[in-house]
Amino acid sequence: MAPRATWKGFLKLADLSCAVSLHTAVSSSGRIAFRTIDRTTGHAVRRRFVDEETGDVVEREDQVKGYPTAAGDHVVIEPEEVAATVPEADKMLDVAGFLPCDAIDPVFFDQPYFIAPADPVSAKVFSVLQAGMTAKKAAAIAHAVLFRRARTVLLRPHGEGMIATTLHFDYEVRAEEEAFSDIADMKVEGEMLDLATHIIATKSGEVDPHEFEDRYEAALADLVRMKIAGKPIRAKKAPARTNVVNLMDALRRSAAGDPPEKSKKAPARKAASRTKAAAEKPSKTAAKSPARRKAG
Repeated sequence: MAPRATWKGFLKLADLSCAVSLHTAVSSSGRIAFRTIDRTTGHAVRRRFVDEETGDVVEREDQVKGYPTAAGDHVVIEPEEVAATVPEADKMLDVAGFLPCDAIDPVFFDQPYFIAPADPVSAKVFSVLQAGMTAKKAAAIAHAVLFRRARTVLLRPHGEGMIATTLHFDYEVRAEEEAFSDIADMKVEGEMLDLATHIIATKSGEVDPHEFEDRYEAALADLVRMKIAGKPIRAKKAPARTNVVNLMDALRRSAAGDPPEKSKKAPARKAASRTKAAAEKPSKTAAKSPARRKAG
């Protein structure tokens, strides 16, 4: 059974259209999440909004959006005023054109969704579009109003369906020169470049995202399990700092396959199974403790 859709509408290309649904492609619901509690009572606490000037609690019905002005006060924005300016949602993913799948810089990628036909009648049209895009290795740019915002969406073939990725607008993406200014004039050539490319070639291989390890989540699961069991928590030692070495010597040793100086290779671990096992155990008993596990 397909998961619940987060949005339903129509995918439109010229005179072709079909009903489609968007499904969230990534979720943090499996992560361990903590609640803020009262250290003395162990009871959960909740956030309340207070007036910055008077300190009085402001109830939800008295809370309204405001925009700070140059004069130091705020102009009040009513909910109905916001609703009146939001683009009208026509439930349409309108394809504006096609481009190569890698034509958009990934820095513009925002949120990915799985997109699939919403009903059996639309499946044929959807499959025809998907097959054509797959054959041409093409992606589509579409415009839509999603969740009350006008968005630009990149559609790419994925498996039997498509991935719909909302894109950041240009004003949201910072200029790369801000980050790369210190290395803008650095040149790498000669033997140093040859050694670097040789190392990359010898270390190249396939990557399986299913084997990626969330070490932070696994550590949190271990911590919760040990706290529930009443076991002592011991801080891990920080890794020893390596000595500064000559860059060219380090490249030559790496190219020759020599291990780095004073370092030991950590044993590989199966991240997915370890994290799941560690996280599942506290979830069965967490209700007995104030610091209980909560789904994110």
